[in-house]
Amino acid sequence: MASSENSIQDSKGSLTGLAPLEAVLFDIDGTLCDSDPLHYLAFREMLQQIGFNGGNPITEEFFIDTVAGKHNNDIALALFPGELERGLKFLDDKEAMFRRLAAEQLKALNGLDKVRKWIQDRGLKRAAVTNAPRPNAELTLSKLGLSDFFQAVIIGDECEHPKPHPEPYLKGLEALKASKDHTFVFEDSVSGIKAGVAAGMPVIGLSTRNPEHLLMGAKPTFLIKDYDDPKLWAALEELDKCGSH
Repeated sequence: MASSENSIQDSKGSLTGLAPLEAVLFDIDGTLCDSDPLHYLAFREMLQQIGFNGGNPITEEFFIDTVAGKHNNDIALALFPGELERGLKFLDDKEAMFRRLAAEQLKALNGLDKVRKWIQDRGLKRAAVTNAPRPNAELTLSKLGLSDFFQAVIIGDECEHPKPHPEPYLKGLEALKASKDHTFVFEDSVSGIKAGVAAGMPVIGLSTRNPEHLLMGAKPTFLIKDYDDPKLWAALEELDKCGSH
């Protein structure tokens, strides 16, 4: 009996070991906003134009397996094996199409304002850590009104190793001068959760688009649907209590 009670405690108060909290790190795509459908649309349309897959549109499953959360070099080689340069040129054009779509259609995930206020009210440090190219990251943050919210934006391309390597998250901590022992991460992809966990931090996974069983395999502390999820607020409340002792 005790073990199941402990696990309930653990899942609810699983952030309490971080008190006093110093910083929160966020991924961008799929974490601050549900941008994957726009990426999917851009990929589907442009791959169809060049006759990829016999001219048949790619499926959402293919997108999740091959593209979501991955670094552009890996995507380029998966789509165009042995033709990295061609793949990267294709991806540059695709990113430009994504930015056109995003400029019109991007919306914040539910509850993001509430979590932003919670972080600001406590004077916590914050950074965005993403595998997206810098122009995408900057456009997304400005569309969401978050350009001034983040004190640092770490780009996977500008690190020696992108996610799932821990380096981008370690650079985020470094930029904020924060300790991994007092910081947690919000992430929505398998590679991102792996990166945060490998950097030694608890990761709260968002099941925005990726299947929950895949996300759980990367070992997040717990999963939430969006920032309105009661599970998140129970954990933050518990953390507040520990921090105020």
